[in-house]
Amino acid sequence: MRYLKWNFQGRENLPARTVYFVSESTGITAETLGQSLISQFDQWVNFKTIYMPYINTAKKAVALSTQFDKVVESEGLRPIVFATMAEPEVRGILASANCLYIELFDTFINQLSAELGLTPSGKKGLSHGFTNGDTYEDRMSIINFAMTNDDGARLDKFDEADVVLTGVSRSGKTPTCLYLAMHFGIKAANYPLTEEDFGVSRLPEVLVRNKAKLIGLTIDANRLNRIREERRPGSPYASLRRCQNEVRMAQQYFQKLGIKVMDTTSHSIEEISSRIMKQIKLN
Repeated sequence: MRYLKWNFQGRENLPARTVYFVSESTGITAETLGQSLISQFDQWVNFKTIYMPYINTAKKAVALSTQFDKVVESEGLRPIVFATMAEPEVRGILASANCLYIELFDTFINQLSAELGLTPSGKKGLSHGFTNGDTYEDRMSIINFAMTNDDGARLDKFDEADVVLTGVSRSGKTPTCLYLAMHFGIKAANYPLTEEDFGVSRLPEVLVRNKAKLIGLTIDANRLNRIREERRPGSPYASLRRCQNEVRMAQQYFQKLGIKVMDTTSHSIEEISSRIMKQIKLN
């Protein structure tokens, strides 16, 4: 079980609800669609989101239902559950539990089944298409590429990347690269702009050489300050002045290189990744 976040940012007086993303597999689909749906209401509600993958047996489903009861007991409201559950027995247990159960498969499967005139298989483990060994290995290799080439760790591999993200520390490079790898099969690398780069007033040759693949991520300095304060409270790294200077110098770099720039201040990882995909297709 992974707790994702409370969306408290000066909105402590808003009502709170607990949301589960549940799947018999990795849960990427349930989390992605569920997050998109609740984002339409997050100005009125603080959502506590909990990620529950691999709920693939009746025993696990019953245990999770007990968790729902505890949420109702402690919060007085039933949790909201977004699920992608192909197995009828497991789905039935969760659907009858003390929660608002939203089966995301139903939204699409029933219509598709009617159109095709076929009954869905109901097999486990198909929600992300990892039924072909080669496909699975390819995807794992791509995810490993993103992790290996995080924060400029392997500049010698940047020529192999489909896209290279650059920007100041905590501007969203790493999670965006991993999302691109996991959801789109994109080989994504990233390079952090540091004081050393600003001091020499130039970027490594590998970035300049791969300018066509390069996308700069920028962020509002005040937002960056808050993010860094959570990571290293009271440090020079987190100071507002340093955040302002780094953002300004990064933008100057982007303008000098003439590369595409995307602002991550108020956009989700999903939105940023979608925009990057459009840019990759244009390139």
